[in-house]
Amino acid sequence: MSLNKKLYAKLTTVEGIKHQLAVAGFLNKKIVFTNGVFDILHTGHVDYLSKARDLGDILVLGLNTDASVKRLNKGPERPINNEVSRATVLGALECVDYIILFEQDTPYELIKAIQPDILVKGSDYKAEAIVGYDIVKAKGGEVITIDLSQGFSTTNIIKKISEGK
Repeated sequence: MSLNKKLYAKLTTVEGIKHQLAVAGFLNKKIVFTNGVFDILHTGHVDYLSKARDLGDILVLGLNTDASVKRLNKGPERPINNEVSRATVLGALECVDYIILFEQDTPYELIKAIQPDILVKGSDYKAEAIVGYDIVKAKGGEVITIDLSQGFSTTNIIKKISEGK
């Protein structure tokens, strides 16, 4: 599968965006970070990512690799879409500025490297329990939870498909 160059430019590494993040910091732009699997993109994901982006100037998305998704025990069939496919679809969203794949069980090291001003997760998490809370708070940043769109989840979509509904 060949990726569109514009979409592929959003898929990067910490090393690949260090300069852009440094410039953003110099210009007092707020860097927002969130992470997840984003397996079958749906309305809830788009709403969540748009709201996350609205909190700052640059949205960096940590995307679980296929191997890390397997370790999350979301089910033997997960991820449905591989990491390149997921990154391609997410890269098409205007609200996402950069996508970084991470292999670890949590994005802790990625958050430490990026040093975002704002860390975002869904409101199904308690702010203090969010991985990276200590890093962001120590630098004077914010940890924000966003209400999730009710009735939308990849698990529910998979269930509907498997039940033929």
